[in-house]
Amino acid sequence: MKQLSFSLMVLMLSAGVAQAECYADYKAKRDDPLRLHYGVTEVRGDCSVSSAEQQLEETLTSNGWQLLNVLGVFDDSGLDERKDSAGEYFLRF
Repeated sequence: MKQLSFSLMVLMLSAGVAQAECYADYKAKRDDPLRLHYGVTEVRGDCSVSSAEQQLEETLTSNGWQLLNVLGVFDDSGLDERKDSAGEYFLRF
């Protein structure tokens, strides 16, 4: 019984570790005066565009920005190529 419990615990821990990181790139705006930004954010939970939209809507709105669109989701292998383009909005929200 102890062996089974230990095996289940190891399996559960390794499943959590195996879950890949998820990120999304997006565009947002602020009016009066018009300001636009491109950013990259980490997506928690479901790695999907709709999940990223839900998370970003609340965060951006509370910071005075309006989400225009989520361009896509990707894993950590896509971070480096987007870092310079996102500038100060790289993993900010």
